[in-house]
Amino acid sequence: MDDTFLHINWETFHFLRPQLLWLLVPAFLSFIIALSGLRETIKWKDVIAPPLRPFMIKKGSERIKKWMHLALFICVSAAITGASGPSWRKIEEPEKTLETPLVILLDLSQSMLATDIQPTRLERAKFKIQDFLEAKPGALTALIGFAGTAHTIVPLTRDYNIIKSHIKTLSPAVMPFPGSDLEKALVLADTITGRTEAPGNILLISDDFTEASFSQIQNFVMYTNNQVTILPMNTSGGANIPAKRKNQVIKDSNGNAVRSALDKNILEKMASLENVSISALTLDKSDVHLLAKNISENLEFKEDAEEKENNWKDDGLWLVLPFAFVLLLWFRKGWVIYGLLIMVTFSSCGEESKFIDLWETKDFQAQQHYDKAEFDQAGQLYTNPIYQGVAWYKAEDYDKAIKAFEQDTTAMGAYNLGLAYYKNGDYAASALAFGKAIEIDPELEAAKRNQAATQNLIEGASEVDPEEAQEAPKKQTAQNIENKDQEDLGGGGQEATEEDMKKERKEETVSTDMRTGKEMDEVPPDFESGKSENSQKVLMRKVDDDPSLFLTRKFKYQVKKKNLKPSNINTTW
Repeated sequence: MDDTFLHINWETFHFLRPQLLWLLVPAFLSFIIALSGLRETIKWKDVIAPPLRPFMIKKGSERIKKWMHLALFICVSAAITGASGPSWRKIEEPEKTLETPLVILLDLSQSMLATDIQPTRLERAKFKIQDFLEAKPGALTALIGFAGTAHTIVPLTRDYNIIKSHIKTLSPAVMPFPGSDLEKALVLADTITGRTEAPGNILLISDDFTEASFSQIQNFVMYTNNQVTILPMNTSGGANIPAKRKNQVIKDSNGNAVRSALDKNILEKMASLENVSISALTLDKSDVHLLAKNISENLEFKEDAEEKENNWKDDGLWLVLPFAFVLLLWFRKGWVIYGLLIMVTFSSCGEESKFIDLWETKDFQAQQHYDKAEFDQAGQLYTNPIYQGVAWYKAEDYDKAIKAFEQDTTAMGAYNLGLAYYKNGDYAASALAFGKAIEIDPELEAAKRNQAATQNLIEGASEVDPEEAQEAPKKQTAQNIENKDQEDLGGGGQEATEEDMKKERKEETVSTDMRTGKEMDEVPPDFESGKSENSQKVLMRKVDDDPSLFLTRKFKYQVKKKNLKPSNINTTW
């Protein structure tokens, strides 16, 4: 033992778990009861004749028994005090280097279709995002679109091509509700950046900024560690907001056209806020290139040990050691009874502990619930993140399953994470997770098939379980007549007469059983993949190649699942 207990700083002395000190009360009561029992034994001896006492009463010194009870009480009290976590010095920890994430908030309200910035505000915003990503900021980047509600279009990723493929067809039509709720977008951005202790960067691309927007951004930077950069996408002259019908504009209750313009006073107030900056819109790429440069130069955030609050050293171990020595004596005659009494006392006084925890581990209890198909209870009890994630997945609580699988760094953990993301409707994150599994274990064929199937979904395919997107073992030829004619290379051209067009069509042999489903706008509600006789031969059921259709369905699914509703705001465009 060092001189830890010889130089205690009583000014900073405190207990990390002071609620455990209440256990001293039942320990003291047990000590008093034990002493009372000894006193009753002494009184009982007086009624026995002295010659019979050696044969009627167990041998032993009463004084030794008292000292043994006192020693036990002192050891238990010391153990309780040690378990309470006495501390008076901080742990000297090295600083941690964390990576700052980036979240792009893109306004997809109807006002972004105004044409005071050519071709439209939204199209110019898309160009700016593409130019920004081509400048390679190097940060983990996520894309959020917001209107009446806010939705994650692409989660944090370094694959900027995924973001580029999504922004091409973004429009107000993909959003489930009209409006411009900046507060919901900021809350969603905070949940994404909150996955790391490093402060995040928020790039806000929007148009109409009001006093309400100022208050929302002010509260956001005040209660979070994030930095906000605003790229206003409108002009001082402004423009009328186009309606959904062609060649029409949105009008207010008085019948006047609603005009959207830049309010410089509001922007100046926002620029005065700490951790808020305004990036002036330029015709070239200099604005976003400068922003990308600033982000790339400040990718790393170093967390100093002084900034942590809960880094106090627990010095209660030395107080627990005497109690551990007493435990070795429990197997002596009579000590087991006292030990059980203390165990029952401790188990009954703890608020969060249960008596069953003394005999069964949490994982064993969880497995019992799992075997009974009680997956919710199993997920709450499992301590292993793999088993916990599987339980939440079986319970169809995919958000909790994702959090559990994120703690598993193995290939199977990444694979399970991909399945959870898929079930949650986040196909981009699912493809990334499958890719991570392949990177860890290149021989994981299931992850390869699922990544290919999910990637096809992102590019415009419908919702089919990626597990079933696999080639059938049998082979089949096309129904058209096989072309066995010798190719005529002599004519030097590709001209066809009317008589040739009337001939029976022939084609080359098709040596695969893989085919695509009939093109349709959406998957039929009664379609059950894997149960139909021919469904195992269907690789993908094609839909419209426009990715905006995929996003529209994804956002509608999220609205239905999470019961999202737009706030009661005056702006409905």
